[in-house]
Amino acid sequence: MNKHHVLKGTVAALVATAMLAGVSGMAYATNGKPAAELAGHGAAQRIAGMYGNQNAKNVILFIGDGMGDSEITVARDYLHGANGSFDGLDKIGQPSSYGDTTVGTGQYTTFSLGNGIQDKGKPTVTPVTDSAASGSAWATGTKTYNNALDVDVYGTPQMNLTELAKAAGKATGNVTTSEIQDATPAAQMSHSTLRSCYGPQGKTDGSSNNAADQCEVAQLKENGGIGSISEQMLDTRADVTIGGGAKYLHQTVQGGEYAGMTVWDQAKAMGYETVEKDVDALNALQYDGKPVLALMADGNLQTQFAPSVATKKDPAKDENPIKCSTNPDWLGNKNANGNSASLADMTRKAIDLLEANPNGQSNGFFLQVEGASIDKQDHNANACGQIGETDDLDKAISAALDKVDLNETLIIVTADHAHTSQIVEEQPNYALSTVLKSPIDGAKITVAYGTSPDQMYANDDAPKFDEVESSMSHTGTQLRIAASGPGAQRVNGLTDQTDNFYTIAKALGLASTADDYKNLSAGMDYAVNVKDGKVSLDVTGLNGDASFSYAVTDAATGQVVAQSVDGDPVSGERVRTMQTTSVELTDKVTEGKTYKVTVTGRQTGVALDKEIQIPAQTTSEVIPGKPTGGNANAAGNASAASPLGKTGVAIIGVVVLAAALVSTGLAVRTIKSRRFGSAERR
Repeated sequence: MNKHHVLKGTVAALVATAMLAGVSGMAYATNGKPAAELAGHGAAQRIAGMYGNQNAKNVILFIGDGMGDSEITVARDYLHGANGSFDGLDKIGQPSSYGDTTVGTGQYTTFSLGNGIQDKGKPTVTPVTDSAASGSAWATGTKTYNNALDVDVYGTPQMNLTELAKAAGKATGNVTTSEIQDATPAAQMSHSTLRSCYGPQGKTDGSSNNAADQCEVAQLKENGGIGSISEQMLDTRADVTIGGGAKYLHQTVQGGEYAGMTVWDQAKAMGYETVEKDVDALNALQYDGKPVLALMADGNLQTQFAPSVATKKDPAKDENPIKCSTNPDWLGNKNANGNSASLADMTRKAIDLLEANPNGQSNGFFLQVEGASIDKQDHNANACGQIGETDDLDKAISAALDKVDLNETLIIVTADHAHTSQIVEEQPNYALSTVLKSPIDGAKITVAYGTSPDQMYANDDAPKFDEVESSMSHTGTQLRIAASGPGAQRVNGLTDQTDNFYTIAKALGLASTADDYKNLSAGMDYAVNVKDGKVSLDVTGLNGDASFSYAVTDAATGQVVAQSVDGDPVSGERVRTMQTTSVELTDKVTEGKTYKVTVTGRQTGVALDKEIQIPAQTTSEVIPGKPTGGNANAAGNASAASPLGKTGVAIIGVVVLAAALVSTGLAVRTIKSRRFGSAERR
């Protein structure tokens, strides 16, 4: 029977049922949950339990940052004409466009659970999300507050897709045209209560230190925390990482085993293949067993089109519409050696490297690709800029389609939030606008920008843009999501951003529930490593947690000689998924003595107790421990009454600072909200 006839018959039956019940179809509507109920892992799903049975070897997730329906339409109308179409962007989700086995097209909701760190611990439905909360939603399946990355609204780190794909033995990649520390790419590699915590010295080029303003102090490694976004990026160890933000890796590591090094030097010490602002070196990369870290600009990558400037209403603009031109500094322009680094180029390189990786060959890969500056140029009311970035993303999608088989690869194309630009009939009095003329069909396209909360004119003259204050804002409308390949039909209809996490996780066969995570961490083990006069606690198998706490107790006296800082969910040790995570114990333990060691996963609560005897420092071997409490179990966090061990800097200073913060909590949170609010609402 024809599928369309079946669908029509089903709809008719549903309508008839509603009429028989004496009510309209709206009888089937349901009210949403309160914020507190939405805060749990997976609690905001709209189609929970409807996972299908199609598996994909690979998943590529394309994100157009700020790419709402309006931004897509503006770019299509200008570049291809009102009746034209994008080669990649519009084909994903279209039946049979690429011989797809399955396709799907729908919309999804994007709300967050707080307007900033002042709402940490107080879930509040917030209709307009920022990129950090939205990226966290599809990366972890958990809603959070604006400016937070991969932590729940209470600050507890949540496992993300990259970590879960690594735990499943898959190759992983992260590509963006923004700084790699920016919200969307950072959501695949870090956990941070503030998205501005770019590096160990904050959001600087390394010549200064403003970490106290950009990070919660508990998260910094010198204070016993899990570290900044850049440091966690290295811990996550994606197989391919390509983007901007090179200058932030020139910061100096402040705590832990790499203290005193730059982050670049740490990356090299950890075995990364590094590329810094070298297009030829990027193009020459071949898989050699090392993870790739290629940062192609100090900050965000240059846009494809030179900027246009939206201005107040002026009849002269209708007479002289703008034609967009290529930016000579765009990395997509071929250099003297014929090499380039457009988003399409970076996507092709990432896929090549992931497919050459043994894990990619045998188990497949997960890759996220972001066209970041659609959003950034929308904030600046830059029509040509956002159009060029939409085109750059479209070409990246086409590049991927040329390289993968949709019978085994699921491609999803969506955005993180909607934005400000609107195609309007004529220049409005109330907003800035740009008038374009399509080179394809000659249509005049008037694009209006009217969502800035601030005065956009300086001295009633030129528009005023400032990164912190005067910037166009996001909107809260639902977004297009389209997919082709195995499992694509799950995006049909109305879903939520958190549903995207489950679509990807289920297609790849990844862990996705609390029980799954506990099972991943159930294989946790650890031993003492004595080498070159240093003693470390080496933890493995804790792959269902992003962080852990530990305590080392003298078995004879019961005195705690070393333990993690446990005052905040982002305190403790960052788990290196599918790797060994080492904790320095030198000068805290004595050779020949026996200690009870407890390690506890922060998210799962899985815990393991062992008794370990410290051998002579002259040896160079790993000494396993003897379990005292059986296998790893789901016990709660270990506690101890003895004073904290020292980690990096004196913890007593942090305790004093924490007390001061508590005493002035509301004021501090309000100040942080204002400081990190509009400036980070990207």
